[in-house]
Amino acid sequence: MLFNYKKTFLFCLLACCILSVMWPRSSSADIAKTKYYRAEACYKKLRHSPKKQKYRCYWLGCIEKFQSVYRHNPSGPWAAAGLYMSGTLYQELYRRSFKASDKKAALDIYKRIIKGYPKSSYKRKAENALLNLFPKGVPKTASKRKIRKPSHVMPAEDDIAKQIKKFSYAKTPVKTDVKGSKGNTGMVVGLRFWSNPSYTRVVIDADSEISYSHRLLKKDTAIKKPHRLYVDLNNSRLGKDIKKYIPINDNLLSDVRAGQYTSDMVRVVVDIESFKTYKIFSLKNPFRIVIDVWGKTARATGTLVKRDKKGGKIAPGALAKQLSLGVRRIVIDPGHGGRDYGAPGYLKGVHEKNVVLKLARRLAKKIREKLHCDVVMTRTRDRYLTLEERTAIANTKNADLFISIHTNAARDRRAYGIETFFLNLATDDDAILVAARENATSTKNISDLQTILSDLMQNAKINESSRLAAHVQKCMCKDLKRSYSRIKNKGVKQAPFYVLLGAQMPAILIETAFISNSRDCKRLVNSKYQDRMCDAIVNGIRGYINETNPTAFLKQSRQKGLAGYGG
Repeated sequence: MLFNYKKTFLFCLLACCILSVMWPRSSSADIAKTKYYRAEACYKKLRHSPKKQKYRCYWLGCIEKFQSVYRHNPSGPWAAAGLYMSGTLYQELYRRSFKASDKKAALDIYKRIIKGYPKSSYKRKAENALLNLFPKGVPKTASKRKIRKPSHVMPAEDDIAKQIKKFSYAKTPVKTDVKGSKGNTGMVVGLRFWSNPSYTRVVIDADSEISYSHRLLKKDTAIKKPHRLYVDLNNSRLGKDIKKYIPINDNLLSDVRAGQYTSDMVRVVVDIESFKTYKIFSLKNPFRIVIDVWGKTARATGTLVKRDKKGGKIAPGALAKQLSLGVRRIVIDPGHGGRDYGAPGYLKGVHEKNVVLKLARRLAKKIREKLHCDVVMTRTRDRYLTLEERTAIANTKNADLFISIHTNAARDRRAYGIETFFLNLATDDDAILVAARENATSTKNISDLQTILSDLMQNAKINESSRLAAHVQKCMCKDLKRSYSRIKNKGVKQAPFYVLLGAQMPAILIETAFISNSRDCKRLVNSKYQDRMCDAIVNGIRGYINETNPTAFLKQSRQKGLAGYGG
């Protein structure tokens, strides 16, 4: 009996040994591969979530996953790939946080790849990344950390690079090879600016999409150099006809300069006399880089001029001060214009650009008459304006409200109704489609714009814009229903519009009706409908002012010197 037991035990032990040898085990490379794809999935989720991108912990979580690929097997074929992606994420995080520690972390990782993996295809990628991170050269005081050199680099690494390349989200988010007008080189074709003593917008125009980096240099009294903000455009050439030096001299900026910094890099330098903060972002179709600089000086009082009973002039801004009026200047922006026709109407020969210009003229007149506010129109005739120029006009004119007038359109001609937008992240597919059409871009670029918005939200008057939109939308639908049937209230929505980016005041975009709809189009070209639409918008603005500053509409008896004010 004991003999049988020992025999059975030895048999089982032998079987286990055979199975342990024959059973397929995951190799170290397979484990590293799995870890890499998990890290890659983490990065993909982060790139598609503007909300998560605001929080540092999500970035560091993905970085840790990529670094675990390297730590699992520093000599393995996936090590350099994991390191490179962790450096890429640190570099992208630095562009958002401006923390020196993030930049240094990216620098250390790229140098580790260059020194530790000399035969790897990621060495060249790390070198290119360093050029983007330090256009003037890598600092000599860079990391002195000892590099652990692997005993070998597996030949399979090139195959891994090919595997990774098929995943779009595994590539570096900073573009280093974009097609321009000449082969792979983009052309910088223009510099534009709008300015007042407390705000300046500079736009760099290019003929194709170009990757870029920027840096702020502090004031150097020793060499008498002011604050300088420079933007380096990679793989680019300076256009022959571009104006290379633009004097501004507005107490905020002194000038803007452009030059061919290296054979394949254009540098644009903004000399800053005094500033509080700045933002840089890019827009597409056509590609341009927008630089917004805000100064420390207070907003100008404006040039609002009224007359008292005796016909004498009241000093600029005095009327607003007497009434405690929070809104004294309104910018009306008729959408599209010139070569940009906007949406085509249901009726032949009807185009959005002409309809909204007529609406805007009526609205401006009614605001002056009924609200006694100063009104500035971004265009008073059929001319083309870029979207960033419209917001710049509102900012430089020190507007208190910005209202952009548009007409909606849809492939389904049965669609109709009224909706009002304010600047924010898009919340539904319909809002994304409207934003894409008004931005003259594709829906796939909206995700890029939403990332831009994450950095700009602190400057946008989101709450005030939302309240203004609610008042205007409510009045338009309520007032028009008194005279017209089938008035559909599509509500207040939020979406990323280029024309509202950077606005320093409550700003809304009104889609007055669907020009593609038969009934709405006929109403839009009717003068009575236009008149009632504008009356409703004025009522909405009045409601907003009254809610935010009730003393703005005091009764005539209490303001004897200002008879008739308040409409």
